Amino acid sequence: MTSKTQISIDTSVLVPVAKAWECYTVVDHVLQWNHASDDWHSPSGENDLRPGGKFNYRMEAKDGSFGFDFWGIYDEVVPEEKIAYTLGDGRKAIVSFTPAGDHTDISVLFEAEDTNPVEMQRGGWQMILNNYKKYTESCK
Repeated sequence: MTSKTQISIDTSVLVPVAKAWECYTVVDHVLQWNHASDDWHSPSGENDLRPGGKFNYRMEAKDGSFGFDFWGIYDEVVPEEKIAYTLGDGRKAIVSFTPAGDHTDISVLFEAEDTNPVEMQRGGWQMILNNYKKYTESCK
């Protein structure tokens, strides 16, 4: 990671690491939780989960007023442990999965972008991670 501002978010999901990994990496699952608020959604996505592989998730307001592609290239993939990637704008991110008995701790470290305030970015990414937690725990 470079000298850009680092933002860290985390959650704990009440599922084993294999299920946590599956819900974080399989497109059909990601499309169910990849949004910060209920008026947004991810209508489509692709995921080539390997070093050098690309992911791309379309994120859109449900009313069609705005949307963007959230994409990047994987730098490192260690199944059920770590995903490191570079976003389309060059920022880096690392997602870590840590088994802890009957649950899995997930932490995400990412470089802030320069357009929006750091707290806004932290809040938005945390809301998406909270949706991931809710979804993942509901599909045991």
